[in-house]
Amino acid sequence: MILEELAFLVLALVAIATAIAALLVRELVHTILWIAVFFVDLSAIYFLLEAPFLGVLQLGVYAGAVTVLLLFGIMVTRKRIFSREAATGIGAVPFALAVVTFIFIVSVVGEFPSSAGTIHAYSPADLSQNLFNVNGPWLLLLGLIMLGAVAGAIYLVREGRE
Repeated sequence: MILEELAFLVLALVAIATAIAALLVRELVHTILWIAVFFVDLSAIYFLLEAPFLGVLQLGVYAGAVTVLLLFGIMVTRKRIFSREAATGIGAVPFALAVVTFIFIVSVVGEFPSSAGTIHAYSPADLSQNLFNVNGPWLLLLGLIMLGAVAGAIYLVREGRE
């Protein structure tokens, strides 16, 4: 087994462990911290797969901005984020449903023939041309809609409203 394969296996195991930890931990802030570790691990996988554009994008957008946004949203909307009142976690029924869904997906994917060798290299120039020229106005509109949704959620959950 070569070093890259071993690194990929280790990173994959860390990603699976952090995703499961994010689902099972009881404190909401700890859940977000596990998600942040998952995002950084996923970025390392992108770098290992020689996709530095996606790796940097993952670090900047998800590991950085999304994690900070989630923490900020919790801090704004909940007074006692470390109390039992803020405890989260997954129950037995959703966990069983997730296991059944996972088994179903694995069995369906196993029926299809392997598509090894069909991965094609992408051009970062083509990707940025598509995102910022062709679909730029739509992405801006989506961002504005999401900003309105966050502002509305903060308004609805704030305490003392009448």
